[in-house]
Amino acid sequence: MLKLLRIFLLTLAMVLVFILGTVICVLRPRHPNNVYLLGRLFNKACILVGLKVIFRGYEHVKDLQSAVYIANHQSNWDIIALTGAVMPRTVAIGKSSLFWIPLFGQLFWLSGNLLINRENKAKAASTIGKVVDKIRQRNMSIWMFPEGTRSKGQGLLPFKTGAFHIALQAQVPLVPIACSSYFGQVDLNRWDNGELIVEIMPPISVEGYEPKQIRDLLKHSRSILSNRIAELDLEARRP
Repeated sequence: MLKLLRIFLLTLAMVLVFILGTVICVLRPRHPNNVYLLGRLFNKACILVGLKVIFRGYEHVKDLQSAVYIANHQSNWDIIALTGAVMPRTVAIGKSSLFWIPLFGQLFWLSGNLLINRENKAKAASTIGKVVDKIRQRNMSIWMFPEGTRSKGQGLLPFKTGAFHIALQAQVPLVPIACSSYFGQVDLNRWDNGELIVEIMPPISVEGYEPKQIRDLLKHSRSILSNRIAELDLEARRP
């Protein structure tokens, strides 16, 4: 009964967010703050599933103009769990196939997020160049999941290099977003689904790194993120 009630309430909430989000995005299509606003709305849905999300570290980026945010990607619940950490003038990069998901895909693009065709290396490289130009010209930030897919309880997966190429070319810092492990924690038939901790970590400077050292930057960033996730796992309260 509780699960059915929550599914109904979540569906209703998502429909309302999609309607409101569409109106906002039509009035100011691809505005750099659309994603920030929608993220805050999506994050409110955590209450409906009995999940408490604790956000930390906003002070680390309050004076930061542009950055590449890198976060661990665990499940579809990330759309409500992590979005409270999205900062103003930040957009995400997703697979081009996302566009064809009914309603969500179109709103994802219209809100200002960027789509990339990973299968076509030439187009992907061209998109990265456009992303770098946007960062430089409009003081924007980029949110990426460097694992490239949901980990589904397998721990932090290997990183792809896209986020690090962007940070190096744009000469902006990388900001790790560590989220405690919660895959399988949400049970819609349970009142209290515990908590998870999302921490915005101090920026990692890319100064001094050459393009040939991108793997070193990747390994360094992944190590910092992995270690912090392990620490948060010990702290977060599970049901």
